[in-house]
Amino acid sequence: MKLKALFPLTLLFFSSLSSVSGEQAPWLDKDYLDERTRQLAPTRTAAPSQWRVIWTKEPSTRATVSWTTGKKGSGHRVRYGVRSSSGPKLTESIVPQRSGAYSSANGEYFHHARLSELSPSTTYDFQIESEGNRSPLMHFTTAPADDRSFRLLFGGDSRTGINARGQVNLLMADLSEKDDELIGFAHGGDYIVSGRNWSQWSTWLSQHELTVAKSGKVLPIIPTRGNHDGGPLYDEIFDTPGGKEKNYFFTRISPEVALVTLNTEISAGGEQRSWLAQTLADLRPEVRWLLAEYHRPAWPAVKSPGAAKKFWVPLFEKYNMDLVVESDGHVIKRTVPIRNEKKDPTGIVYVGEGGLGVPQRSPKTDRWYLQKPGMAGADHHVMRITFAKKSMDYEVVLLDQSKADSMTFLPR
Repeated sequence: MKLKALFPLTLLFFSSLSSVSGEQAPWLDKDYLDERTRQLAPTRTAAPSQWRVIWTKEPSTRATVSWTTGKKGSGHRVRYGVRSSSGPKLTESIVPQRSGAYSSANGEYFHHARLSELSPSTTYDFQIESEGNRSPLMHFTTAPADDRSFRLLFGGDSRTGINARGQVNLLMADLSEKDDELIGFAHGGDYIVSGRNWSQWSTWLSQHELTVAKSGKVLPIIPTRGNHDGGPLYDEIFDTPGGKEKNYFFTRISPEVALVTLNTEISAGGEQRSWLAQTLADLRPEVRWLLAEYHRPAWPAVKSPGAAKKFWVPLFEKYNMDLVVESDGHVIKRTVPIRNEKKDPTGIVYVGEGGLGVPQRSPKTDRWYLQKPGMAGADHHVMRITFAKKSMDYEVVLLDQSKADSMTFLPR
């Protein structure tokens, strides 16, 4: 692996809340956040709320539009069409293929409408309708089927710190609004504290509306199951990504980019490891950029290593992953390149550890893999990755939109 333009930061506790004015980052102002929160769609009514778009395997031609209603109701549908400069033309209509009552809820229902046969790199307007009540007009852009550049956001751990979570969501909306090449968001897990608590999930789902830009742009979410996300609600909310009792899958985001999503809450060995080995063997010859994402880290900045270190790291090294994204630690980290449990310029870099609102911890900076040119720090943040022909650019964006870390990867 070749690395370029590396900016190491050894241990930083960033004070982003005071470095930028509210005018530049209005979500830092509590009154602004409170006002935007009051504007969220009401739940427990017949009208649609808690809308989201989900990506799993084929985001260039498929997407799932999901939402909540407070009553079982009828007449649920998504109207959609290719965005036009002359105004919305919602020429297509689809009813949800899956609807049902959320487990442990108070009469709320989920609805999943799976759109297919979409055109790549195309912006679609859509509107959700339930019982004659309509959502705002929104839009998303499908993934490319060619080798054009694009960007994704990554991040995990939004389970506590409700105000900070709302701020990060508004930051993501702002980044999305300003950037046509930003097309999706991969969440690394631990959305809430208790995966069986509908009230916590409901709050998270409503706040997720804050990621929708003012123009109505939606970032489709690629979900990962975390250790706090146990129980059936996860599959009811995200339409069972990767299959029941599995929740692992790969997303071919473009012909040259693939993201493998793994599940650290089931056995890392056995069937999942066999699937991973075959998947990496198939994908590595075909793509320029091959990434993995999962929750419990193999190379943690705070806790002990998870089972991924034993079962998955040897495969990452065998197939020369370009980047691995982890969560769970509630810090910011980027390791040195690692191969055979030592620093190696041909090794794999591990980033992440979760900053989507959860209170931050102190990273253990004495660990060898966090020494320069690695980094460790703590602050609420989201990671932004640009995929291009000549490079893959990684950066950590704080709440005030400053950058805490960045790194450029060249093709292997």
